[in-house]
Amino acid sequence: MPSALPDGDPAPPDGRLPEASLATLAGHPFGIYLHVPFCSVRCGYCDFNTYTLGELGAEGASLTTFADAALREVEFAAGVLGDAPQVDTVFVGGGTPTMLAATDLARMLRGIRETFGLRADAEVTTEANPDSVTPEALQTLADAGFTRVSIGMQSAVPHVLRTLERTHDPANVERAVRAARGAGLQVSLDLIYGTPGESLDDWRTSLRTATALEPDHISAYALVVEDGTKLAAQVRRGQVPAPEDDDEAAKYEIADEHLSAAGYGWYEVSNWARREDARCRHNEGYWADGSWWGVGPGAHSHVGGVRWWNVKHPNAYAARVGQGVSPAHGRETLTAEQRYDERVLLGVRLVDGLALDVLEPAGRTAVAGLIADSLVEAAPALRDQRVVLTRQGRLLADTVVRRLLGLR
Repeated sequence: MPSALPDGDPAPPDGRLPEASLATLAGHPFGIYLHVPFCSVRCGYCDFNTYTLGELGAEGASLTTFADAALREVEFAAGVLGDAPQVDTVFVGGGTPTMLAATDLARMLRGIRETFGLRADAEVTTEANPDSVTPEALQTLADAGFTRVSIGMQSAVPHVLRTLERTHDPANVERAVRAARGAGLQVSLDLIYGTPGESLDDWRTSLRTATALEPDHISAYALVVEDGTKLAAQVRRGQVPAPEDDDEAAKYEIADEHLSAAGYGWYEVSNWARREDARCRHNEGYWADGSWWGVGPGAHSHVGGVRWWNVKHPNAYAARVGQGVSPAHGRETLTAEQRYDERVLLGVRLVDGLALDVLEPAGRTAVAGLIADSLVEAAPALRDQRVVLTRQGRLLADTVVRRLLGLR
């Protein structure tokens, strides 16, 4: 089942934000994340806020009414933000966004454009299951202003997909990539490594298959066994082995070597792009402490140090936006210490690294030891005054962050 939301503080029904938070929007990139919570089946490893249609009942939320509910929240957001800047990035995630009709995805984007305005160079992405897209649907999205499609490949090996309970046909990944490219869309492929039973050769097969398709961007994430998932129950009962740290570390090194040789450069610990303009700008906004509004059930938002999260169930979400009140379940105002911790946590994961002058004295003192331990590159630290992770440092990024924060 999806993980529980934090409680936080009560969110005001009118969604009002402090003036100081709203003031941070001027002159800075602003994104919109749109969460589509529908899936045809729930994969055993997934704890995202997703629902099969049979779980939702007959009232409140459905494939045919979701776009209307989401657009109500877009209008609500505009009322809260007032003279907000134009939108720089839109990311439609899930769930499986392409379970919605392409015309509904296009209609939601049109609503965002008409309500907020989209910058001329806006990046607009949708996630897609390779079994749920057609050339016609992708062309509809491209014509509407979508610029990227992120395809959930996960693996090219059938037995690995079965363990993950992914139902797509591996051959459809190539068809989806070809169709997206034919529509003029940039293409990203998402991979997962560390699945129980996945050998090193299986992982190499997935990497070779992915790079042979020549996508613009590749994400590769280590499998995490989340509490409350079917996979967690299987591991607990001893039906499948738990992922092993050493195995996942070896697979990360294999990925970085293979992707580098194929012309992909890492720009965040789990993300590689063929060119700088193929990076996911929306995600870069998250990592750079940017502001965004999350639309949809369970979606999270952040504006100027205030973070909030919507009610999870699609029916409860539809009821709230239908009443014209905030769908937020709770929110928190981050302290200066929390924002500093997050800036270090996220900034150090990027290829450009973290400026030394951002760090408090204890963090700057820790850098020399991190260089000696081969976790931080020496040249950027000395020449450019930036903390940049080595490959070994990327494998131990959490350790690096703890030492920079003086937590050891």
